[in-house]
Amino acid sequence: MITQWPAIEMEEVTDRTELAAAAKQREQFDRNSAWLQQHIAEIYAKYRGRCICVAGEDVFVADTAAQAAELAMAAHPEDEGWFTRYIPKEKVARIYAVRR
Repeated sequence: MITQWPAIEMEEVTDRTELAAAAKQREQFDRNSAWLQQHIAEIYAKYRGRCICVAGEDVFVADTAAQAAELAMAAHPEDEGWFTRYIPKEKVARIYAVRR
């Protein structure tokens, strides 16, 4: 059990270059996420038990998230809004809860 929580440090970013880069990355992420939602049924049915990475509105599949990300970055080096996901082998109901 954790007896002492680590310190949280926050800072305000005001640099326009950093803010523009973050906004571009978020835009790319949102586009990739929307693409996955449009294709989720076929992708999940086809790639159960595998890791995927979505980049450039395309899917890359491998045994590990690192391998999938490597494939995606090689194909779309300009896309910084990529993300990975593991698709569970079995399609079952999942309950996500936080115990306090």
